[in-house]
Amino acid sequence: MLDIAEELNRWVEQGRDFAVATVVAVAGSAPRRPGAALAVDAGGTAIGSVSGGCVEGAVYELCRQALLDGETVVERFGYSDEDAFAVGLTCGGVIDVLVTPVRADGPARPVVAAALAAAARGGAAALARIADGPDGLRGRALLVRPDGSFDGSFAAHPELDRTVAAEARAFLDAGRTGTLEIGARGSRCGSPLTVLVESSVPAPRMIVFGAIDFASALVRVGKFLGYHVTVCDARPVFATRTRFPEADDIVVEWPHTYLERTEVDARTVLCVLTHDAKFDVPLLRLALRLPVAYVGAMGSRRTHLDRTERLREVGVTELELARLRSPIGLDLGARTPEETALSIGAEIVANRRGGSGVPLTGAHTPIHHDGAPHPAGRIGSVA
Repeated sequence: MLDIAEELNRWVEQGRDFAVATVVAVAGSAPRRPGAALAVDAGGTAIGSVSGGCVEGAVYELCRQALLDGETVVERFGYSDEDAFAVGLTCGGVIDVLVTPVRADGPARPVVAAALAAAARGGAAALARIADGPDGLRGRALLVRPDGSFDGSFAAHPELDRTVAAEARAFLDAGRTGTLEIGARGSRCGSPLTVLVESSVPAPRMIVFGAIDFASALVRVGKFLGYHVTVCDARPVFATRTRFPEADDIVVEWPHTYLERTEVDARTVLCVLTHDAKFDVPLLRLALRLPVAYVGAMGSRRTHLDRTERLREVGVTELELARLRSPIGLDLGARTPEETALSIGAEIVANRRGGSGVPLTGAHTPIHHDGAPHPAGRIGSVA
């Protein structure tokens, strides 16, 4: 449910009762991954999605029922060969959905509210909920913080609380959402448990170097893809809030100097649009040695060849050069700044998800890649 945390946090602040359906596990060609959620309030308002449309109606009714009876349930949806119009995933996949009421009088409300507040403000937190287990435990929740501390309880099972908190912290460290299987012995309650762990981590960074028209379009694409976007340029006349109203940060500084002092991580993407050697060479020399997800540079093929030679001259190795995506973007035949930004965004997604970038029509490649940062299915276990 943390994927719709901002809206749900507003519901909590408004005192609304609601039920939330969350994808626990998937198999086959399911459209949404674990953690995807649909929520319904007491007035019938719905937000979010668990399937992209295939089973939303049935899940909506499950949420309405959960609000009425206060029961947490897990429901499986899949394709029916006997009746193609039956409730099911027409794409051929299977999803398990956890439906939990979040009412003012419910035991999970304070923990869920705290998790939603943390996620809504961009903080790091993990929400662990029992998806399958003995009556009375299903739907119980823990909020786990990066330092390992936690709020909530699985009701008179402190050892289980500590076990799940430790495992959830590992999920949070990796930014993962998925399920954890705990055996009867490890659960301390005599029955095996399935625990859904949802991780909320700060948005990944996109740093766009070069305050040009293409950068303005790329900022919009980056925001659409969920990045915290920074624009950096050494020229104050171009790097302005007026030109980049949607950017999270605008920095007037030499690009390589800013990159030296700012924080990056394994999810950060760096897009170099300056195509000017005095900016590009010192910047790329540093960027290609950082543990970031993506480094792309704009320019013609002639510019690319000249730039790589200049980088070799300042000591950049062939292995480091192999990380450089240049010319930046996928071959979409892009002409306008918006089309070019789309091609860059597409390459970033393909790089992140392990996609090939080839058309799906006539291909035999999977539509959803297993190499995604949020793996499907059950990714951990405790005996």
